[in-house]
Order: sequence, then C-alpha cells, then structure tokens
Amino acid sequence: MSKEILINVEPQEKRVAIVNNGRLEEFYIERPHIDKTLVGNIYKGKIDTLLTNIGAAFVDIGLAKKGFLYLSEIETAFESLEETKIYSPEIKKGQEVLVQVVKESFGNKGPRLSSNIGIAGRYLVLMPQTPQIGISRRIEDEDERRRLRQIILELKLPKDLGFIVRTASLGKSKKELLKDAQFLIKLWSRLKRIIQKTSAPGLIYEEYDLVLRVIRDSFTDDVSRLIVDSKTEFLRIRRFMKTFLRHLVARVELWRGQDLFEEKDIERQINKIFETKVYLKSKAYIVIEPTEGLVVIDVNSGGFHKDLSQEETAFKINCEAAVEIAHQIRLRDLGGIIVIDFIDMEKESHRQQLLKILKDNLAQDRAKYDILGISKFGLVEMTRERIHKTVQMLSYQVCPYCQGRGKVKLPLTTALSALRELKRFLRENKNLKVLTLSLNPSVLEELLKDKISLKSIERKFKTQINLLADSALHIEDIKIFPHRLS
Repeated sequence: MSKEILINVEPQEKRVAIVNNGRLEEFYIERPHIDKTLVGNIYKGKIDTLLTNIGAAFVDIGLAKKGFLYLSEIETAFESLEETKIYSPEIKKGQEVLVQVVKESFGNKGPRLSSNIGIAGRYLVLMPQTPQIGISRRIEDEDERRRLRQIILELKLPKDLGFIVRTASLGKSKKELLKDAQFLIKLWSRLKRIIQKTSAPGLIYEEYDLVLRVIRDSFTDDVSRLIVDSKTEFLRIRRFMKTFLRHLVARVELWRGQDLFEEKDIERQINKIFETKVYLKSKAYIVIEPTEGLVVIDVNSGGFHKDLSQEETAFKINCEAAVEIAHQIRLRDLGGIIVIDFIDMEKESHRQQLLKILKDNLAQDRAKYDILGISKFGLVEMTRERIHKTVQMLSYQVCPYCQGRGKVKLPLTTALSALRELKRFLRENKNLKVLTLSLNPSVLEELLKDKISLKSIERKFKTQINLLADSALHIEDIKIFPHRLS
C-alpha cells in the first residue's frame, strides 16, 4: 500500500485522514458551522485593554473573545505597513493594529495574536514585515538549501517583503517557486487595499478551510491518491488544484463505495485515538493522560515476556515505545508540556540511543517542538506547539455523569455517529420498511437540527425512521430497533 489522503464529508462535519500503508498517521476534523478555526486569519483589530505589567494587550477583532497580543510585536513591526496607518510609535487604547491569529482560543482564553503576519502559499510563506529570506529547518541537505536560496535571490522579489521557503519546495524548479511568489505578492497587494477600506474591528483575510489547508500543506508528490466521498467537494478540490497543483489533479478520486472510512478501516483507528492505553506489538503498553497543565505519557512493560536482563528488557520496551509515542503525539496533536516516563535504565548509552530514536521519529512532525533531554530516571521533558484544538477537544465534553473525572462524547458527535450507524444498519438489513432509533434526549435534539440528512436516508433506503427519546440511555448509546415500539 502507499500514502493516501481520505476525506469524509457530512453536512455538519468534515474529516480528513492521512494514511500511510493502511495506518492512520494524522487525523483532523472541522465543524465549520459550529467551531470554525481562526488560525491564519488576519484582522484589523483595535486595542481594547492594555496590560502594561506584562507588556501585552487584549485586542478586539470583532469576536466574542478578545485576542491576546504582546506589545513588543507592535513596537518591532516593520515600516512596510506604515502606509496603512495602523501603527503609531505610542501604543494606546483604541489604536488600530493588524494582527493574525496564531493559536486557537482554549477554555476561557481568547485567541493568541501576532502582528508578524505570515501568508502561506504552496512552497513559500510571505512575511510582509520581515524582509529576509529563510529556509525551512526541515530541509537539512545543505546543497538543497543553497540551491533554493539562490533561486529566491534570482527571482528578484520585492525587497520590502520577506519569504520563507517551505519544506514542500524540496526539489522544485525556479518556475514553480516564481509562480507561488507571484500569487502571494498579488494577494498581499489586494489585502493592502482591503486594509485601507476596512474599519476596525474587521476581517482582512480568511485562511483556507480544513480540506484545502491539508491539500496545500500535505498533498505532496509522495501521496499516491486523495479520495473524497462527496461529489460537491470532489469538484471543489479539482478546481482548487487546477490553479495550484495541476500535476496532481489526476490523483484525486471520487469514492463510489458506501462508507469510505469504514471500508478503509479508518473508523476503528479513529476510535482508538481517544483510548488512554496504547498497546505495543510486544504486549507492553503506554498510557497517555492529558491534564490541564501538561500531558503525561507512561511506559509500562505489561505482558512483555522475554528472557532478557532487566536493563535489556527496559531498553527494548523503551525503544519500541519511543516510536509509538512520536506517532501518538502527532496523531492526537498533543501540545504544551509533555512529560514521558520511560522505564528506568542504568546505561547512559541506552538513554542516549533512546533519545535519538525519539528525536528521529519526531522529525516527521510539522509542529515545532523542543526536547530538553533524558534524565537518569528515564524522564523526557519536551514542549510542542499547540495551535488548533485537538480532536479530543472537538469531539468530547466533560462527563456530566462523573462530574469532570472523565469524558463522554458530545451530543453532536453521537448524533453524527447515529446517522452513520443508521446507514450501516440499513445496508445490512435490506428491504426494512420501518425502524425506531432510540437516543438520549440531548443527542436526539442535535439530530433533529439536521432533518435533511434523516429524510435523505429514508428516501435512499425506502424506510420509515421513527425517533424515540430515552432519558435512561447514556449520551453515547445508539439503539436501533427494526420494528415499531408499542
């Protein structure tokens, strides 16, 4: 098998899975009508509150929650934006500022803002306030770095604009980089006109949605296929790619089957993302516990049985666990402070080999991270940037049954699962004239917000679906009865 991008589209949710040889590597969801991501959006904001004691400000960008911005970023903004008249030497309440969302809001905190604007293209990132050339740190080959830097210099781009060469530019031609640069320069010229005309607070630029972001950032030459199960989305993707990735359009396919994620064995792997324990092939396991302040990952020997010394046993389990931990960090999009508790090892050489394995496997991660090292007790402390809300944050809520000691799915998540379960049930029980779907009342309430999908299922399978609210049911329970309930 090979690397694929799979896209599942439902009326209220889009899900993207990046799969390598049948194994789920990355997974993202977006519910645009409920919790649309703001990261990448550019706003003309207005300073609402100055926090001089910490050198920061709350900025009104036209949303319910004020954004958080460090004042030093305003003071060091380049003069290239002076013509927009949104900066002044003296920072004060009511001042207009151009900002970009760099981190989603979490809990009671508003979005994190930056005045250092960056607009991503396919191969380059345009930096209007930083007139310098940078190369992605993930491009490690020095000859390739020199080649790309030379190409950028030969393009004779505007000297008042900066550019960062992205990892996707690896091996790309001068013509391809020039086309991307011209698109970004033209876009920035249009945005400057919008800035002049827009009153604060106001939206200046909206980042691509989940599907187009993944295509721009992850649909590289090593991806053999992109499969989408929506004809509307299929046509939109092809239009987008004909502009930016014409050479990959032939790899986009419309799924003709019934259930893309189920038939590709993705649904089962998605469900495992939310499990605390992850078992390894050796029968050892790791425990992943996200807390409010940090993520704790513990390595346990479990059912590992081999005739080895205690040191060799610990080393073997730790090495296997390090590979899986790097995979889980990326798959679950874990961020903030992460503490990994490996099994204790006495040999310093073993500790250093383990650390190298962890770093080598984390090298595939696009998020920024920093590893402090490994202690003699087997503890590894690291940080990883948290930009978007995790899949768990989007899919679960604090459990009302256990008062916050655990988590259960959101009513919307169960409602969407119920629609998928209905379709599967009806495919397996053909010619069924009537059935009853029983759900927790809060789940049923969410389901009724999307009556079109229910009617569509009834028409497709020629089945009458009766709905029953049962307060005795757990919020995650889905009951289907192939007859009327008396």
